[in-house]
Amino acid sequence: MNIQEYFGRISYNKPHEDADLQTLVAIFQHHIQSIPFENLSMHCGEPIELDLQATYNKIVRKKRGGWCLETNYLLFWALQELGYDVCILGASSYEPAEKGYTDEINHILLKVVIKGESYIVDAGFGGAYQMWQPLMLISGKDQPQVPGIFRFMEDNGTWYLEKVKRKHYIPEHSKNDFPHTPELGNIRKIHKFTLEPRHIDDFQELNAYLQVSPDNILRKKSICSLQTTSGVLALVGWTLTEMKYNYTEDMDLVNVTTITDEEVEKTLKDKFSIELENKLVPVNVRGLPPNLVDKI
Repeated sequence: MNIQEYFGRISYNKPHEDADLQTLVAIFQHHIQSIPFENLSMHCGEPIELDLQATYNKIVRKKRGGWCLETNYLLFWALQELGYDVCILGASSYEPAEKGYTDEINHILLKVVIKGESYIVDAGFGGAYQMWQPLMLISGKDQPQVPGIFRFMEDNGTWYLEKVKRKHYIPEHSKNDFPHTPELGNIRKIHKFTLEPRHIDDFQELNAYLQVSPDNILRKKSICSLQTTSGVLALVGWTLTEMKYNYTEDMDLVNVTTITDEEVEKTLKDKFSIELENKLVPVNVRGLPPNLVDKI
């Protein structure tokens, strides 16, 4: 494993001598705009191994993406290599359909300390709720970014992350592929976590469970999403969503297209720079949201 090879994967060629906030922001943005959030391995019959060398080979050398356990683990390694004070945390995601947080930890994120200030860094949430910059760990403070306004709320040692949603403009040609869903308010809860440091081995059981459990969304949907310079791309099953942030004031532009089986492989290559070794079986179980805009 080599940090320069990782930099090549994320197209980063700027100075990195100082483990400062400016460098962290730059590396993080290159990371999320180069490495897709995706779970395609489980829909190609490939096991996902939570091992640093295996993760490095998959994402850096094979130019694939990964889910949160993989892409944040790789980022954790890179930040350690660069001298950052970084640790792994565990979070429980908010499930809109259940109107509550999961009972068990099902997400990994990072805490980075720079000059005594703590920041949360998460490259593995995917979709429209992916942060674009590290978030200062401070309760009750609005932190505006291109995707929207994020903020933490702290209660008795538990931290809650939420995002202020914007309205969507959906062109007529996309409306058949983007069914109307009831508006549940303008605040989207994302996940909750504590500051208890974790080790990657704490997530081995979760990694194995998510690959076999028939009830989790990652089994029910083949997902690939990537942050762009202006928004986010997401392919879920055969549904391709392209979102442009702040198309007009407080409104995002959403284009949705349904593609064919024959177009899936080309779309992954052209839009996400992913070429799979094994045959993908797209999945998008009916009755669940058809895209990533309001789900993850």
